[in-house]
Amino acid sequence: MQLHLYQIDAFTNELFSGNPACVVPLSRWPADDLLLKIAKENAVAETAFFVDNGLRIQLRWFTPEAEIDLCGHATLATAHALKEIRGYTRKTILFDTKSGELEVKIEDSHYTLNFPSRKPSPTPLPSLLRDSINIQPQETLKARDFVLVYPHEEDIKNIQIDRLKFDKLELGPGGVIFTAPGKSCDFVSRFFTPGASVFEDPVTGSAHCSLIPYWSKKFSKTEMKANQISERGGKLFCKNNGDRVAISGNARTYSIGKLWTE
Repeated sequence: MQLHLYQIDAFTNELFSGNPACVVPLSRWPADDLLLKIAKENAVAETAFFVDNGLRIQLRWFTPEAEIDLCGHATLATAHALKEIRGYTRKTILFDTKSGELEVKIEDSHYTLNFPSRKPSPTPLPSLLRDSINIQPQETLKARDFVLVYPHEEDIKNIQIDRLKFDKLELGPGGVIFTAPGKSCDFVSRFFTPGASVFEDPVTGSAHCSLIPYWSKKFSKTEMKANQISERGGKLFCKNNGDRVAISGNARTYSIGKLWTE
């Protein structure tokens, strides 16, 4: 079977920054083990697979290790591929996913994801997580992901992780978000996943499902700008809409190609 393959840099308007995602359109769903093999071969944080049924599009996301329930940058990348490569003309795209219906609105080269809010709740800091990091947080919360809150952006830049200890954490589909108020934006973050082949995710849209409600309450504002300060870096425009959050950004096409599955 021959398939199209697009690689998109998401949450950026510059190549070689943001978060690279692979996007693979399908006419039907093959076996899950094939999807996982393709994701492993692509070797990026997430590969998005979609089947276009007309008005609605079925969308799934795979890391090189497993299928996940929600991914922001690969959703944005899929919307970009539909618009810029496949000639999709609608201004709103509806995706059916493991996290329910997800809407992406398109305005020029700007994409706004309508995602579920995942407000994090205070929780004790696990001893294994505490022992694996060099700077302790002032606050620990959790939704899908752990959210570790710090007072300064420099704390986030200077985080060091003992991976031998960190990788022993069993967090299911989740990871660990490190976050603080930003100097040139409202807040900054970094995101790490124990045991993942891509250890630090460059820009994590789904993490902002928890960061947006948290910082919105802290700052008493609904609209915010965020930077994920990984090596590649990315910019996100955020809005708190109660039980939903809006996450916006840009994208650039890096490559267009084909893959063969046999």
